[in-house]
Amino acid sequence: MRLPAWSLAVGAMLSVQLGASLSIGLIAAIGPGGTAWLRLAFGAVIFLLIARPPLRKVRRRDVPIIVGLGFTQGLQTVTFLAAIERIPLGTAVAIEFLGPLTVAALASRSLRKAVWPAVALVGVVVMNEPWGGSVDLVGVGLAFVAAAGWGAYVVLMQKVGDRFAGVGALSLTVPIAAILVAVVGVPQAIGSLEPIHLLVAAGLAVLLPVIPWAFEMLALRRMNATAFGTLMSIEPAFGLLLGFAVLHQVPNALQVFGIALVIVAGAMAQRDGGRENLDAEPEGAAARAG
Repeated sequence: MRLPAWSLAVGAMLSVQLGASLSIGLIAAIGPGGTAWLRLAFGAVIFLLIARPPLRKVRRRDVPIIVGLGFTQGLQTVTFLAAIERIPLGTAVAIEFLGPLTVAALASRSLRKAVWPAVALVGVVVMNEPWGGSVDLVGVGLAFVAAAGWGAYVVLMQKVGDRFAGVGALSLTVPIAAILVAVVGVPQAIGSLEPIHLLVAAGLAVLLPVIPWAFEMLALRRMNATAFGTLMSIEPAFGLLLGFAVLHQVPNALQVFGIALVIVAGAMAQRDGGRENLDAEPEGAAARAG
């Protein structure tokens, strides 16, 4: 029985946030770059074991999209982990969500809905309380870079998913991401790396990238960017809850209000988000599967 697209997206969100919260200890030991590199490297190995790279189906026009997706996967992973090293998980997720929210609002082609990313930005400002003088500008900046990476990731993942059947394309893009992140990850990790770190990173790689990226690729084949953004609007809430449950990061009332603004803005921006397409097959998918 095929799972509905929304359940794949929700499963991906939970896996991402659980993996992020459980990565804090590894980040403290080998740094965010080292953690991102190990997780992506193990993720690449897992994808190569479970899915055959569709090398024969790759055309010249596909190369920039495949490389671009690998680059954004690496960029998003390392900058997000670097952000949660400095700022609370719920805050980092809310900022990162601005990326897919903006993509979804633009995809809706509605000027009225374009205001909602601005509302979400207000929520982000409220969460960080810059008037208190304690905002970590580096952490916030890294989260904004991760947001740009996540927005590009949604667009490119959908293009790659439409071009290749199954999740085989991820056995091409994730190794690219791992190689790119190795530039910063290897120097950061090499002096502190121990066998236990390899074991932990291998387990975390299942939570991210393997499960969520596979689920998201399958989900994005059956929904448009607007509908996907609707579901993503609840991810900041998952980040807040897991930050509290796993990391004991207790938000104040103003921060909860800020995250609520982000969630409401995401939901409102995609209120008519093409949900009728959730279970539709992508054009040409049947032919490729055959």
